[in-house]
Amino acid sequence: MAKQLTAEDVRVSLNAHVASRGEEIHAKYGPVIGWAELQQMLEDRTCVRYPCKLEFNAAPLQPGEFAHPVAQGDKPEDGYIMYVHPLYMTQLADVPALVCYQLVLVNYGEFAASEDALTFGAAVLGISEDVYYGRLCELMDPLGDGTEPGGCSCG
Repeated sequence: MAKQLTAEDVRVSLNAHVASRGEEIHAKYGPVIGWAELQQMLEDRTCVRYPCKLEFNAAPLQPGEFAHPVAQGDKPEDGYIMYVHPLYMTQLADVPALVCYQLVLVNYGEFAASEDALTFGAAVLGISEDVYYGRLCELMDPLGDGTEPGGCSCG
């Protein structure tokens, strides 16, 4: 008789999957994922499952939020707009770190948790999760209101 999967089994499996996908993306577009590589990734359906365009616009974002994808229709196939805070328009080299954190929502929807976002982004960028988390915190500091990735406090 086969063992039934628990919610924890599914969570661990998803996290392993996002890590593997992130490593594949890094191998394909790395070693450095910059603005040009991010643009290529967004067009590559093996990296980003559904159409996703970037727009620098804070209006759809929550206070302190650096980026967030918004569905453009009822079906994921209708695509997403990844809204990125305009503060980062002059920091294009940093935008991939911000967008990669949010891409798990495009690829996996509500099934993805903050841990998956951290795992995926770090794997895409080819850095440790600790280094990635620290970098996100640094990038978020100018936004100011204490909203950090993963719900933890960044110094």
